[in-house]
Amino acid sequence: MHEKKILPPTYFIISLLLSVALHFIFPLVKFIAYPWILAGLIFLAAGGLMNLFADMDFKKARTTVKPYEKPVELMTKGVFNFTRNPMYLGMSITLIGEAVLLGSLTPFIIPIVFFVLMDKMFIRSEEAMLLKTFGERYMSYKSKVRRWL
Repeated sequence: MHEKKILPPTYFIISLLLSVALHFIFPLVKFIAYPWILAGLIFLAAGGLMNLFADMDFKKARTTVKPYEKPVELMTKGVFNFTRNPMYLGMSITLIGEAVLLGSLTPFIIPIVFFVLMDKMFIRSEEAMLLKTFGERYMSYKSKVRRWL
């Protein structure tokens, strides 16, 4: 029996819910008012599209999207031309969009925590696996494309 690991989308959903909870329980300062909160929709759309395009790229390449599984293809095309971590970036941008829509200060804590958590829990080990699997090809890609933006 193998251990079932928590995947990034679970952390993302928890983060979305925590942002809303913080907004209603500890709003602190409401510093973005209507109609400016609607700018959050732009972030939501951008983050969602980034995740959608990255997922399509993974499917096209027939490689795993799961961080614990060994990839069969080094992703360098599509959104991977701009960032080495489009799915984590997309989720982070979505969380920022939600915080803007809510308009209070405390929800902005969540994207920061999510960003750091993904880096520590997933990205570093994924990069080590990519280096081990693809060697010089990965190092070349890494030298040309930034981790986030």
